[in-house]
Amino acid sequence: MGFLSRTSSVLVVIISCCLVGVALAGNFYEEFSLTWGGPRAQISNGGRQLSLSLDNTSGSGFESKKEYLFGKIDMQLKLVSGNSAGTVTAYYLSSKGNKHDEIDFEFLGNLSGDPYILHTNVFSQGKGGREQQFYLWFDPTQDFHTYSIIWVPHHIVFLVDNTPIRVFQNSESIGVPFPKNQPMRIHSSLWNADNWATRGGLVKTDWSKAPFTAYYRGFNSIDFPNSSPSPSSKSFSDGNWEAKELDTKARRRVRWVQKNFMIYNYCADLKRFPQSLPPEC
Repeated sequence: MGFLSRTSSVLVVIISCCLVGVALAGNFYEEFSLTWGGPRAQISNGGRQLSLSLDNTSGSGFESKKEYLFGKIDMQLKLVSGNSAGTVTAYYLSSKGNKHDEIDFEFLGNLSGDPYILHTNVFSQGKGGREQQFYLWFDPTQDFHTYSIIWVPHHIVFLVDNTPIRVFQNSESIGVPFPKNQPMRIHSSLWNADNWATRGGLVKTDWSKAPFTAYYRGFNSIDFPNSSPSPSSKSFSDGNWEAKELDTKARRRVRWVQKNFMIYNYCADLKRFPQSLPPEC
């Protein structure tokens, strides 16, 4: 075998190995429907990028064509820059109906120079109220960053750039409902929420800065069709997303984020729950 043939064979093996277990970025034309906002929602770059805009007439949104029941979803977002006060960019999984399930990322805009607030929540059978909020350790308006949800029967993990920031455990054994039976679609929207989003509604949207635009790319999804963790020698930090528990490294990263960047935790809100904290806390 000549040098070029051997080199080609090695490259094929390397490329094949690298592609194993990797979900290729989805095409927005194929994966999503633009659901409201008319021309404010646009797909571009051959289906590789999507943008949502908000003006003083309307916001905009999209949803996945497919429903999911357990899996990992990744989306790269670049948030509204400048004075984004009053705006909310929401990216979440949700089912339908009064008893719906929902897993939320919401990005609460702020005045120029002030940090975004990342708001997370989990709804099960129509009941939410499980908020945790964070500052980010970077400026989410300057570049794209990856926001991920891992949803398996034993827990839900929220990640930012593959750093786990929150784990919501399945606590059905103590009577806490957990989303596990209703398939959910991916939704995203950019909308005006200046009655509450920034400093409790004290700061209003400055419409002279409109339109406000958020950008999306790099959508990936991995289905977990089995209801129990698949056997693997790899840890969560090494990419075993179905692992029943986070390994030591991942737990350390969660603690780092929550110590340095968490600004609200419903499990520590004694004013809100003066009698007793929710049982899962």
